[in-house]
Amino acid sequence: MISARKICKNYEDDGSETQALIDASFNIKPGEFVAIMGPSGSGKSTLLHILSFMDRPTSGSYSFFGKKIEELSDSELAHIRNKEMGFVFQAFNLLSRSSVYANVEIPLIYSDVPASQRKELVEKAVSAVGLSEKLNVEAGKLSGGQKQRVAIARALVNNPNVIFADEPTGNLDSHSGQNVMEILKKLNDGGKTIILVTHETYTAQFADRLIKLKDGEIETDGLISDHLIKSYESK
Repeated sequence: MISARKICKNYEDDGSETQALIDASFNIKPGEFVAIMGPSGSGKSTLLHILSFMDRPTSGSYSFFGKKIEELSDSELAHIRNKEMGFVFQAFNLLSRSSVYANVEIPLIYSDVPASQRKELVEKAVSAVGLSEKLNVEAGKLSGGQKQRVAIARALVNNPNVIFADEPTGNLDSHSGQNVMEILKKLNDGGKTIILVTHETYTAQFADRLIKLKDGEIETDGLISDHLIKSYESK
């Protein structure tokens, strides 16, 4: 599904150049649950932005279902992103004065899904995260954990192939964070590919595979195990 080959990303600031990613190479198969970890400044957010078409690499090659990102226009990338990808963010990014229904419906408005089909899709996505009774409640009146579940429903509504979760438990207490991760794991068990950026080891342990970054380079890429988690905690 995802093939990255020698991905580099450089940023220029006041005439100086910073390498945010250096020769990142890996594949991600459909149905995997991958955690990306690393200290602040390691390049994990940069990598997520490139994988999700929010940014382009300076050099290297990135293919998504065989389509090379460097050969596609911004509008083509936006179309694929809306159709094939779902996003869950640390800050929820909900419209607080709009209902749960209206928030979850947003990706459908920008898609080719007929208006007549939207209600069924929204209700199905909200039901999947256990919030059917909150469908007409303003998002701003929900708890943090409920808001993140709405964000997951919004990510699901277009039935994407992959869900990118960027620090999805960062603004939640441990109990709510656990619930959110259990939902993501359930979606993965149902066949969804999950790519998780996190600094929390307890959330990474829900994944099957860990890609660990340091100073822009991949330091570790392998199956989740106690050895890998303890190795990360010791650094």
